[in-house]
Amino acid sequence: MKDFSGKLAVITGGGTGMGRELARQLIAEGCDVAICDVIEDNMLETRRICEAEAPQGRVISAFHCDVADEDNVLAWRDFVKQTHQRGYVNLLFNNAGIGGGGSFINDTRENWDRTFNICWYGVYYTSRAFLPLLLAADEAHLINTSSVNGFWASLGPKSSHTAYSAAKFAVKGFSEALINDFRNHAPHVKVSVVMPGHIGTDIGINSQYILGRKRAADMTDEDLGIAREQMGMFGLPVDKMSLEDIRQAIAMQGVAFRENAPTTAAEAAKMMIDGVREERWRILLGDDAKRLDQAVRKDPENAYEESFMAEAWGRDSALGD
Repeated sequence: MKDFSGKLAVITGGGTGMGRELARQLIAEGCDVAICDVIEDNMLETRRICEAEAPQGRVISAFHCDVADEDNVLAWRDFVKQTHQRGYVNLLFNNAGIGGGGSFINDTRENWDRTFNICWYGVYYTSRAFLPLLLAADEAHLINTSSVNGFWASLGPKSSHTAYSAAKFAVKGFSEALINDFRNHAPHVKVSVVMPGHIGTDIGINSQYILGRKRAADMTDEDLGIAREQMGMFGLPVDKMSLEDIRQAIAMQGVAFRENAPTTAAEAAKMMIDGVREERWRILLGDDAKRLDQAVRKDPENAYEESFMAEAWGRDSALGD
């Protein structure tokens, strides 16, 4: 699929980050776009931006949807068919995701399951729902966002990262298995698995909201004390920080993750779209993702040892997901 003009693209998690940038770039190329998001205000802002930027005649629709709820996803599919008046979809970007449920032992099952269900079942339910529309197109492409944590289940030796990593491994395996499935039964449909490194998005901020966690401003002294202990476990110099310092540091985490990323959301979206044009089934986003992929392949047996991060990245480097 070299030309996106007149095509219909469906994007989950279209409210911010890579989802918003995919919508902007695709509609600029003459594509019609259908987005969904669980945070309605973000989604409506994406629609407003795209409508202001869209070439004449292009259509963008928005639907409030929790992709972890299959009934929600099916309702969105029906909305897309009715709104866009098409019996097919050309591009499906399974982009929605959150971070959370780090520890299988210490985190609540509610947070663990919520993270896993969005990151894995969101991909599965949406793929199931829209598959007949992909099959009905003359040409189609399914793009599933995994992560570097889909081939390396860690954020480093001091951090647990189980729910997100388990889901992203599932997304990667599902996508790879579809390569032959599509070749055998629907050769006009392509599939790609996307593995971002540290991309400048609001995933940290949005995840806190979706998991119902307290904002920094609402945290009690007890909450802040626990947070200080956790930050200390990561080697952060918290001994001389007041509780108010801790509060400010927590408030800035999500912003810092977005602003300090080596790859912007816009750059990542372009890499994804270019990968679709080139029909690459495996799309690594960012030099950090490429370096980590090489390091894990070179020495998989030691990928979870404390020395691995220093070897792969250098002692002053860190990876976000």
